[in-house]
Amino acid sequence: MSSAFTKEQNDDELRQELPDRPVSPHRNLVTPEGLAQIEAELTRLHVELESARAKDDKGAVALAARDLRYWTARRASAEVVRPIADHEQVRFGHRVVIEDESGKRQAFRLVGEDEADPAKGLIPYVAPLAKALLGKSVGDGVEVIHHSARIVEIA
Repeated sequence: MSSAFTKEQNDDELRQELPDRPVSPHRNLVTPEGLAQIEAELTRLHVELESARAKDDKGAVALAARDLRYWTARRASAEVVRPIADHEQVRFGHRVVIEDESGKRQAFRLVGEDEADPAKGLIPYVAPLAKALLGKSVGDGVEVIHHSARIVEIA
């Protein structure tokens, strides 16, 4: 086919057609800190969008608008769950310390999907490890992907 009959797209046109970020099918449970993070992100994105519009930067406008749609949807569906004061069983928002067979200890806090940061010990409540921990008590064993551990602390 002759190139005269094809429409070339420039980078600005491509950026304007960014697909929406996928939204999780799970309930959007968030800690109070997670809700604050969502609201901070919304504030930041509103400023970013206005700045991009002022500069007539179509790519930046498309990116900020896409992210703003995502975070607006996440804010609308957010269900704030305050950590339960009773630490007899692992619940959403709790910090849990586990010890593996070698004696190595690791601490995790069960949080919402958007606030998860495994490097900081924040794991989403829908992760396999979190699912294995939920409802368990100190002394209970858990097994995730062929690794066994024991809960030593719930805070």
